[in-house]
Amino acid sequence: MASTAMPTRDDFAALLDKSLGESQSFEGKVVKGRVTAIENDLVVIDVGLKSEGRVSIREFTPPGQAPQVSVGDDVDVYVDRVENAFGEAMLSRDRARREAAWDKLETQFNAGERVDGTIFGRVKGGFTVDLGGAVAFLPGSQVDIRPVRDVTPLMGIAQPFQLLKMDRKRGNIVVSRRSILEETRAEARTGLIQSLAEGQVIDGVVKNITDYGAFVDLGGIDGLLHITDMAWKRVRHPSEVVEVGQELDVRVLKYDRERNRVSLGLKQLGEDPWDNIARRYPANTRVFGKVSNVTDYGAFVEIEPGVEGLVHVSEMDWTNKNVNPAKVVQIGDEVEVMILDIDGERRRISLGMKQCRVNPWEEFSQNHQKGDRVRGAIKSITDFGIFIGLPGGIDGLVHLSDLDWNEPGEVAVRRYSKGQEVEAVVLAIDGSRERISLGVKQVSSDPLAAFIADNTKGEIVSGTVTTVDQRGAVIDLGDGVEGYIKANDLSRERVEDATKVLKEGDTLEARFIGVDRKSRTIMLSVREKEIQEEAEVVAEYSRNASTGKTSLGDLLKDQLGNN
Repeated sequence: MASTAMPTRDDFAALLDKSLGESQSFEGKVVKGRVTAIENDLVVIDVGLKSEGRVSIREFTPPGQAPQVSVGDDVDVYVDRVENAFGEAMLSRDRARREAAWDKLETQFNAGERVDGTIFGRVKGGFTVDLGGAVAFLPGSQVDIRPVRDVTPLMGIAQPFQLLKMDRKRGNIVVSRRSILEETRAEARTGLIQSLAEGQVIDGVVKNITDYGAFVDLGGIDGLLHITDMAWKRVRHPSEVVEVGQELDVRVLKYDRERNRVSLGLKQLGEDPWDNIARRYPANTRVFGKVSNVTDYGAFVEIEPGVEGLVHVSEMDWTNKNVNPAKVVQIGDEVEVMILDIDGERRRISLGMKQCRVNPWEEFSQNHQKGDRVRGAIKSITDFGIFIGLPGGIDGLVHLSDLDWNEPGEVAVRRYSKGQEVEAVVLAIDGSRERISLGVKQVSSDPLAAFIADNTKGEIVSGTVTTVDQRGAVIDLGDGVEGYIKANDLSRERVEDATKVLKEGDTLEARFIGVDRKSRTIMLSVREKEIQEEAEVVAEYSRNASTGKTSLGDLLKDQLGNN
């Protein structure tokens, strides 16, 4: 009987090494497998091992898309382990994609080529990018040429990136989107410089905003959009018109090729509202507008977008020429104004607010005339008179000379106080100069005028001596009327010192010879009285010559007999 040789220990070891070697040859490699089933979000794959492996369906789902796998598909998977504790093969689709991607990326990195990827996540300091299976890091500074507030619009979109760094051992990849944009920007800049011209309308993106304007990226060249060229209307800050990242069309106003400076305009894309402004707003036209600014000297009112005029402080109120504009209007108030003057060349419009209200001076002129009596409270007392408040918020002036018939104004004014109610007579009205003259003394009759009316010049009047000095005497004629007689008028004979002829309290008869209206004094003369009496006697003598009574004694007897 033939005997069979028993396997030795060496033979068994060789067979084991062979079996393990065949199995271990799969581990750590990318192999082809076939999808045999999809069970509970797991994809079952046969790669030719003793058992099948299971891979999460998420590994077959691109970011933001539906799963891309079906039963029967041939797929590449990475064999992590031939068999786990459950006897199943440990497979990875992501690892297979990463290994394939790394091989491709290393080739592209060495060649300096661009790679396509998709931003799919946010991490500290930047974002994650899917490069066809390999995950790369995109620093925040490498996203764009300028800071990006919101990267959401860029996520989930396939776009080119530049490989900056690769470390396969550590699994690190750093990419840049900014470098791609800079290259594109440089190309566009070259073409833009050649084609840029004044008057050209070009689109751009607001890059930065300052207090004096905004810088606009024109695609390789930055242009300045000054605040004065943003809108025809008043702009307090550029942020009122534009914002960072905003796309807009602008017009090239000036291009300095040597210094590579571009001045841009936004308002120039629309019609100039100042064209034919005088035709649209004739003088004395009333319009409504909105207060756009308030200053110490007035308020600016926008009567249409881009057109504003100044209401000077003097044109705000009829009665108060120095009113505080901030106490009259506020920014944003809608007010009615009148067009006073337009200077189209200097782009200036003078407006008035008071002209839209009744002129109290004209109203007073229409409702009152010279001689009318008015009442009002004293608003102020000055060195030259008192101001009385009248209807409509206006004032009338009572000059010191019109306070009292007899007393000097400086003395009479002491009887009055601010707020006191007084009655006055309208003496004059000048609406164009906004002046009204009043008189208090005119409320009562003028005693001097009454005296003159009752006593004609040449009549004999009597009074009492109140004061006397060497040069003359003051005579009280009654009712507040004073007379004055000079020393040389006291007698036909020469009198050099009136005190030797008169004393206070004496009664005096004299002839009324004139009026000193400046001093409001009746001028008297005893000398003229005596001359008049003598003349009358002589005239009587002549008349009676025919009767035989020709002697002066006879005439005197007759005169005494008549008395």
